[in-house]
Amino acid sequence: MKKIKIQAPGWLAVKHIYSTNYNLRPENIDISLIVIHNISLPPEEFENQKFGYINQLFTNCLNKNKHDYFKTIYDNKVSSHFLIQRNGVIIQYVSTYLRAWHAGISEFKDIKNCNDYSIGIELEGSDFCGFEDEQYSSLIQLIYSLKNYHTTLNYITSHSHIASNRKTDPGKFFNWKYLQEEIKDFWDINNIIV
Repeated sequence: MKKIKIQAPGWLAVKHIYSTNYNLRPENIDISLIVIHNISLPPEEFENQKFGYINQLFTNCLNKNKHDYFKTIYDNKVSSHFLIQRNGVIIQYVSTYLRAWHAGISEFKDIKNCNDYSIGIELEGSDFCGFEDEQYSSLIQLIYSLKNYHTTLNYITSHSHIASNRKTDPGKFFNWKYLQEEIKDFWDINNIIV
């Protein structure tokens, strides 16, 4: 499998849109977890490539007047390290060395604050429909590249697993079995926990 090149420390050679919604990770903490999410703005509409509403949310410039739903979220300070659009294009918002604000109140294997030690990957989609083949292809390549770059990465999980009282993503239509099959040559599939 072909790795995505490193463009600069913590930055892969993909499209960059820089978010200010991050802070430093705690000192002496290993980046050990990948968290998979889904997102669509407005809900159930998949047009980030056309309108860029997810980009706007992650960069604090979402216009609340563009959709009624935006009035409820426009001032949220959130981000993710990566977004994979429906067409498979990967966008990076935050360096992998920094703490993106994607997990919220969360816990994995009895360790709280998953943002401290995780990398967040958003897939443009929802809990109510399947994801595109191009997204799975990009996700697999991204996971492969991240594993080669951050050798301390050991686990992959869902947002719903680390925040089960609050979140349900990436949802029942995300094909975990397919992901396990495709990455088993370079990832211990026993460490994919959902």
